[in-house]
Amino acid sequence: EVEIDLIELLLYYKSKWIIIVCAFLIGAIAAGIYTKCLIKPKYTATSTMYMVSASANSVVDISDLNIGSALSSDYIQIMQTRPIIEGVIEKLNLDYSYSQVLSMMNLSVVANTRIVKIRVTSTVPEEAMDIANELAEKTKDQIPELMDAPEPNIVERAVLPTTKSSPSLTKNVVIGAMLLTILVMGILTVLYLLDDTVKNGDDVEKYFGIIPLSVIPEGKIEDIQRGGSK
Repeated sequence: EVEIDLIELLLYYKSKWIIIVCAFLIGAIAAGIYTKCLIKPKYTATSTMYMVSASANSVVDISDLNIGSALSSDYIQIMQTRPIIEGVIEKLNLDYSYSQVLSMMNLSVVANTRIVKIRVTSTVPEEAMDIANELAEKTKDQIPELMDAPEPNIVERAVLPTTKSSPSLTKNVVIGAMLLTILVMGILTVLYLLDDTVKNGDDVEKYFGIIPLSVIPEGKIEDIQRGGSK
């Protein structure tokens, strides 16, 4: 049975603090370099649709509101179908497959509303904006035909994103630093547990149950003799 003395383990970590600090710094620097040099930044463009319209070219009544609220999730499923997405690919002449464009999309309903957010992420900001806007247009045109429902309205068209949405340099640096630090501390812990050498009288009593009668001090024989003669 292996017993771990937490105080001794913490003291062991303290004696290896230089290694632990170096691991933290190396992990942070490596993660920062990887993020800056090897990961392409991505940009997200967002368009917004309102999934309700007047049913007879008049003012919106309560039944229109109820229909829009109940069908918001259905609209999202329709927006992910091949006819709409492949129409976007054809219109924009994209060199992507259906599944690739689908993976770039993030559709969501704003809580307790009939508003649907269309978010498209790409390494090219113009491309993200164009896909988000064209997807909204295709949805507006095809929803009435596919679902026999009122035509949704485009509330806000996507604009050109100027700041990247990912990756987060700060987040990756912190994660890299913590991961390497944890790994090094795990290795140090294993080395600590595997070290069964006897270093002092307390270890003799701990491992063998024998109280030592005397302890030979460390140091050079000449220094010990000189100290004894004094």
